[in-house]
Amino acid sequence: MSADTTTAPPPATAGRRGSSKGAGLARYAAMRVGQGFLTIFLTVSTVFVLLRLAPGDPAAAYAGPNASPEDLERIRTQLGLDQPVFVQYLTFLRNLLGGDLGTSYSFQAPAFDVVLNRLPYTITLAVSAILVTTLVAVPLGVWMARRADTGREVGANVVTIAGQSMPDFWSGIMLLTVFAVLIPVLPASGFATWSGLVLPTLTVAILQIALISRLVRREMTGALASPYLTVARSRGASERSLVWRYAMSNSAIPVLTALGTRFAAMLNGVVVVEVVFSWPGVGSLVVRALETRDYPLIQATVLVTAALAISVQLLIDLAYPLLDPRVRLGKESAR
Repeated sequence: MSADTTTAPPPATAGRRGSSKGAGLARYAAMRVGQGFLTIFLTVSTVFVLLRLAPGDPAAAYAGPNASPEDLERIRTQLGLDQPVFVQYLTFLRNLLGGDLGTSYSFQAPAFDVVLNRLPYTITLAVSAILVTTLVAVPLGVWMARRADTGREVGANVVTIAGQSMPDFWSGIMLLTVFAVLIPVLPASGFATWSGLVLPTLTVAILQIALISRLVRREMTGALASPYLTVARSRGASERSLVWRYAMSNSAIPVLTALGTRFAAMLNGVVVVEVVFSWPGVGSLVVRALETRDYPLIQATVLVTAALAISVQLLIDLAYPLLDPRVRLGKESAR
């Protein structure tokens, strides 16, 4: 009597599961992109309306203090400001769909090009500040968590609370006073050389380090006291592995979310810091645009920075499953 040794092929559940997960991720990304476009549209539309309701006359700012009433009326007609707000809005939407964000009143150039010329400076400042924040705040938060309720941890808490309480403009002025006036080793303004990046980066990073280190400390304190870490310790895992492999992996998502949120905010322009250090970025550009009532430039700035911030948030969301395989994005991948 012979036994049938033929085995049935294994069910292709793994392939279907992987395909379903990929499709769910794609649907989630498409949904978030759609939400992002809607958010940008609502943001720009709100800014458009609020600018028209705000006091001030762009024609007067454009023409100067010696302009006659006839000059002002001619400029309003030239800029389309004599039309009803609803008509201006429809014209704006039509031009926006055609990729035209208008011409800057103050620069006499396409508003989108003006923003793009300033954007690299803001991105450079934001990237350098978030790198310094990450390199300092994460190890500092871990150090504080491992020494919880000790004298050194209390001292570090006092320092971080002080850093969190200092306004950006005060930190910037103090750094300028020390390192550009009393000890003139760094430039006080501009970006003529890479050394000009140091003081603005430190000014932005001081507050972020205080915020992120305290978040890391809170998350790591809970992770280090969890039962699974006790089990890993009983199995002979090294202290370094316990901290950086187990505890940090479970704290990574809230820390990444906080870092991404702060980075997105920096991309919108660190206005105070850019003004203090005469940094040629988007923040200082917005201040000038507001002073001159430059509607197209303000609208272009809002559009570009909102798109950047939403893109950063989307990338953070998509990175969650890489940090924690238990995370599932989208309804399909959660089933």
